[in-house]
Amino acid sequence: MTAASTHDAPLYLRIAENFTRQVTLGSLLPGDRVPSLRQLSQQQRVSMSTALQAYLWLENRGYLEARPQSGFYIRTPFSTLIPEPQFDATKTKPVTIGNSSILAEIVESANNPANVPLGAGNACPELFPSERLNLILRRLVRSHPLHSTRYEFPPGWEPLRRQIARRSLDMGCSFSPRDVTITCGALEALNLSILAVARPGDVIALESPTYFAILESAASLGMKVIEIPTHPQTGMDLGELEHAIRKHRVKACITMTNCHNPLGYVLPDKSKRDLVELTARHDVAVIEDDVYGDLAFQGPRPRTAKSFDRKGLVLLCSSFSKILSPGYRLGWVAAGRFRAEVERRKFLANVATPSLTQMVVAEFLESGGYDRHLKRLRTNLAVQVDRVRQAIAKYFPDGTRISRPAGGYMLWVELPPSVNALKLYRTALAANISTLPGSVFSATHRYDNYIRINCGHTWSETYDRALLTLGRLSEKIG
Repeated sequence: MTAASTHDAPLYLRIAENFTRQVTLGSLLPGDRVPSLRQLSQQQRVSMSTALQAYLWLENRGYLEARPQSGFYIRTPFSTLIPEPQFDATKTKPVTIGNSSILAEIVESANNPANVPLGAGNACPELFPSERLNLILRRLVRSHPLHSTRYEFPPGWEPLRRQIARRSLDMGCSFSPRDVTITCGALEALNLSILAVARPGDVIALESPTYFAILESAASLGMKVIEIPTHPQTGMDLGELEHAIRKHRVKACITMTNCHNPLGYVLPDKSKRDLVELTARHDVAVIEDDVYGDLAFQGPRPRTAKSFDRKGLVLLCSSFSKILSPGYRLGWVAAGRFRAEVERRKFLANVATPSLTQMVVAEFLESGGYDRHLKRLRTNLAVQVDRVRQAIAKYFPDGTRISRPAGGYMLWVELPPSVNALKLYRTALAANISTLPGSVFSATHRYDNYIRINCGHTWSETYDRALLTLGRLSEKIG
């Protein structure tokens, strides 16, 4: 915090920040006991509730742990327990991906309501503004009874494209409604983008780890992929990316610069600019998956890599699935110089995106409901992610490392090397707990001891118990 922001911060936060500074300076070490709530209240001349708020803030971020009948103690902060980069770049080469049989099992388990869904990438229904969307839907059905009697041909419903274009300013961009093509979800936007810039047999560079559906898309489209080492805080190794571009004639690079799935980072603006400038020098397209970009926990909405694009080579893809309604299947792409080809491919794929959902979301955006909902959602998800991190730190084996997401609701968890994540997945599934093994996030099946955990569900005793069970199963398997 700056001096000004510290002065403006709530009192409990200023007290908490003093503790974090003492930890950073080494004045407080892991294992040190800190004053009791009553002592802190007296020392700082604040109420007991303010002291409690400060300690809860510190506990939620991993600086403190409460020991029954003993008090509060300094623990190793979560920020030092992020997963280690595990990648041997010398063994990287383009590969053709085969179909992953484990994904069929994962989809089946995700559809089973008896399972606690720690793996699937959906938030719980309670977090979506369904009531408000349904009100708009009912009104539109009455006022536009012929709403779906014609195709809304590409690029899609103009009022929705206009609302998306208005929001581009928050992303650091300035594109027009004509620059936007509406799709059936972000995955279709990604597929259309790949088809617009590459042909079967071409090489596409991917982050490693990366969202598993991107790997499946590349496989279904006949592309070869090359994995680029990706740090859990600083992103893709641009030196390795340039080497791959020169050696393997890479046609496109797929990246998630904001609220990465599964690593969780938001890249600094300089890293985004460097990526765009590097690819532009080699005339390589960048397909940017920004599906979680609106879910950054702190500060203004982060800029996109697209905001640094000066040659029209960045295709920005996103959707409303993670924020409003997965079942609406509503996404979009601002494809730059590839716009016409994306529109052509969209028409050939399925003619048009359904009209009614486009109309509903356009009105929700225009009314200001989206921004009000987004503010609440970001706060709720930040709390839930912190709570799941605490539970994992408490229940999982020693040596476990946990990502510290800057947004979204996914955690990337590195288990001790002796724990096989695929075996853990199947063992946990027998206990009605679904997870995602790390190997599905790699074209070459790396990350054998990693799992991804979904934090998008409201905290409950059921979820706490599932995490406790998962931790115990990890101990047994290891």
